[in-house]
Amino acid sequence: MSQDRPFDALSELSARLRSRDGCPWDREQTFESLKTYIIEEAYEVVDALSSGDSTMLAAELGDLLFQIVFVAQIASEQMLFDIDGVCRGIHAKMVRRHPHVFGDVEVSGSSDVVRNWESIKAGERQEKGALAGVPRQLPALLKALRITEKAAALGFDWEQANDVLAKLDEEVTELKVELEAAPTSGEPEGVREELGDVLFVMANLARRLGVDPEAALQGANEKFARRFRAMEEQARAREVALGSLSLAEKDALWENAKSAERPPRK
Repeated sequence: MSQDRPFDALSELSARLRSRDGCPWDREQTFESLKTYIIEEAYEVVDALSSGDSTMLAAELGDLLFQIVFVAQIASEQMLFDIDGVCRGIHAKMVRRHPHVFGDVEVSGSSDVVRNWESIKAGERQEKGALAGVPRQLPALLKALRITEKAAALGFDWEQANDVLAKLDEEVTELKVELEAAPTSGEPEGVREELGDVLFVMANLARRLGVDPEAALQGANEKFARRFRAMEEQARAREVALGSLSLAEKDALWENAKSAERPPRK
């Protein structure tokens, strides 16, 4: 590998793997077959970012970068574009969307930057609308965050977080009405819709509070899993199966697990 041109060397490697004397598996790959790998590698980068392990992060960024280069290689073979075109395109886009850095636009903070960014994007995709840039396949929680960010950047937003809380109360009330009607109607569609509204408002509330809802939910997932494992350990210590305990006994184990996490009082 060239130490002076590592990116070029990676592109050349990708081309070699796709060549006649390259790898049979790599030659068989298509845009469709690579979708899953790209998603997996992106999530592994996120895991590495959360880990704080710089060596792991560098490795995972390399894996994701290779997927990008590899897709561009397939596109080049089909005479669609190449990796140089990808680099030129994103470079031009970043310059265009940072007029406060590369032009004479003045900003007072990051909120101005976001508004300018969305305004420029809206001009680029005027015929498609402000939400056109939100990928359809994004996980639902992240998609809700991105949709509301874009709407807020164009001024469609609550004035304060308490207004969102009031909307959340309203949606929860509507969900309760549907839950009461569901046993008699046998129709879960209304419950599904109202529950979706509650989750959407929760994502909006997180954005308004400056909290990443994905990170918040991941934190809650990890906390629950940690406490549940502690419950299992308590049950094993008593030589009983967790599933055989009554709900009240399980609740007691849960409270023990929570208490064990609390710092001792001074």
